[in-house]
Amino acid sequence: MFKKILIANRGEIAVRIMRTCREMDIQTVAIYSEADRNAHHVREADEAWYIGPAPATQSYLRIDTIIDVARRSGAQAIHPGYGFLSENTTFVEACEAAGIVFIGPPASAMRLMGSKISAKQLAQSVGAPTIPGYIGESQDDEVLMHEAERIGFPLLIKASAGGGGKGMREVRAADEFLGQLAGARREAVAAFGDGTVFLERLLLQPRHIEIQVLGDNFGNLIHLGERECSIQRRHQKIVEESPSTALTPALRAEMGATAVRIATAAGYVNAGTVEFMVDTDKRFYFLEMNTRLQVEHPTTEFVTGIDLVRHQILIAAGQPLTLTQEQMSPRGHAIEMRLYAEDPEHNFLPSTGTVTCFVKPEGPGIRVDSGVESGDEITQFYDPMIAKLITYGEDRPAAIARMQAALQQSAVFGVRTNTLLLYAIATHPVFQEGDTYTNFLDEYDILGNNERRPNVGASAELAERVSIPSRPPPIDRLDEVLIAAALFDSEALGTSYVAHNSHFPSLEKGYLNPWTTLGPWRMIGEARRITYCYQDKEHTVALRPGQESIGTTVPTDTLPTSHTWHVQVDAQSSENIRCIFGNQSLVLLQRGAEQVRTYVQHVDGETQVILQGQSYRLERRQPPDLDSIAHGGNIASSQKTLTAPMAGTIVKVQVHDGQTVEQRQVLIILSAMKMEHTITAPYAGKVRHVYYREGDVVKGGAVLVEME
Repeated sequence: MFKKILIANRGEIAVRIMRTCREMDIQTVAIYSEADRNAHHVREADEAWYIGPAPATQSYLRIDTIIDVARRSGAQAIHPGYGFLSENTTFVEACEAAGIVFIGPPASAMRLMGSKISAKQLAQSVGAPTIPGYIGESQDDEVLMHEAERIGFPLLIKASAGGGGKGMREVRAADEFLGQLAGARREAVAAFGDGTVFLERLLLQPRHIEIQVLGDNFGNLIHLGERECSIQRRHQKIVEESPSTALTPALRAEMGATAVRIATAAGYVNAGTVEFMVDTDKRFYFLEMNTRLQVEHPTTEFVTGIDLVRHQILIAAGQPLTLTQEQMSPRGHAIEMRLYAEDPEHNFLPSTGTVTCFVKPEGPGIRVDSGVESGDEITQFYDPMIAKLITYGEDRPAAIARMQAALQQSAVFGVRTNTLLLYAIATHPVFQEGDTYTNFLDEYDILGNNERRPNVGASAELAERVSIPSRPPPIDRLDEVLIAAALFDSEALGTSYVAHNSHFPSLEKGYLNPWTTLGPWRMIGEARRITYCYQDKEHTVALRPGQESIGTTVPTDTLPTSHTWHVQVDAQSSENIRCIFGNQSLVLLQRGAEQVRTYVQHVDGETQVILQGQSYRLERRQPPDLDSIAHGGNIASSQKTLTAPMAGTIVKVQVHDGQTVEQRQVLIILSAMKMEHTITAPYAGKVRHVYYREGDVVKGGAVLVEME
């Protein structure tokens, strides 16, 4: 068995691998870039080696540097995790040449299945059904356009080399094809270094089902059941579960046998995943094979009781697979949701910054795989995933209930997150029915931006069985949010607690003056009034300390244990609230026997409160925006400068100084975290000045274009 393993990755998957290595008494070597110098995976390892600047091309993708570190550290094997070099055949061959074991499939199998085109050809050779399309060698625009017209629209342009939705574009009409083709190629080159694409008919209302396989060097190869990954956004999976509600026992057995047949024909060894699409008639089609460990592997681990990383290591060490197909009898149900640093108010763009506080859920059947802790930074250079929340139950309803509880217990400050989206999915009646497809998020506008209803893709029977809301049920606890915010502000900034500012890390010296931090408030008798604005409506909280709190002093080395306040929200009746401050920004409200857990911090001049997983952003009164008022309150019509929504690289500038543009015309394409984001004109007008050129790296908030 190996004594030391280098993990050629970062974040949650590096931490996940290290934990299994620790159980197996194997030492671990972490690698890190400049951006990850203080990252969680670095702190978890037995050794940590610096490998270069923040961009992945100069660090995590440097094969020569990583091999050199493995040699110098004495690592006998390398685990690639997923992403980065995990499916790079050159890296596998470099490991072999250096006498280092690569924990994964052989280069021959990876090369064969790593190309979606050759993988489809192999699948067809063993009788596996594939989606109609074009997998020819020609990459000429005219040939691809001709083939697209032959296939018919809608269709998908897909990168041959990659996965994760990168380099994939949906095309609805012929006049969109060439523009989408160029975008798919750019994204594929940026993510995988290969712009080769193929075309595929777009299935309507499909389900995405994948089969986990595991094989050794002695010809033993089995499947471990399926995972459903149908709920996706921008072709990126965000919810996975095992088993799938779509499969019958017969279909499950047939798909499993097909997956084993494909993997065997490829000469596959170690852990891998064979992916399929299933249409509304229960016909399945081979999609691709991922020649690595999947992000969603914990769901399979929950229902099978098998540590996939452990078996990967055992197989790589030359041990035979001790599991048989007959032993595979999954029990219960598992669900995984991916918690991302994303801004839901700006089309879910990645949100960068320091995670000032991360409260992780706990409880029976709840697992959190994370590479981020409080104080860690989400940067522009890597995937914005904060954590994977995985829950297990004896059946699907139990797993869903635990997921709802896990989301309600979670709290993240410092960056925006997709928690509300995940909770809306977990509580949506169609998800609870298990009748979800890859266009679920398009089909149901679950965050309530539109009044969409199910179309022909959702059965009439389902529509009658469930009441489908246009938005998730609101958490009607705004009073508690306002009270928690006011008590936090009052305690944190009051005279008795100025000395204890260390307990409120988001506060700076400038916050210590209540006249500038609490907005308009005044003292009436002993009451303090604090006014907040939430969703364009003002609310006032009146606070008066209870008798036990008057004159209380707090020891300098402890948090305040508790204080009682007389509280009144707006014109409601006053009540007595006992407040307890705890660790991780906890503000516990006690109303008699009832206890309400909230988490509160100051972020970017706002008081932010998280209650039951939902984030509330409370603003102080601000002076009126005279420019907006002059334009009738229409912010878009008064916007003169367009800024970068996040740090990234300019990959395309489509306008020039003095050019006249139409409303919503694409001006600049920004690449960040391996995805492209468009900067469009907010109104018809003229471009006064473009500040950057293609290839320039810009910071979040940088002015890109000036309009007139």
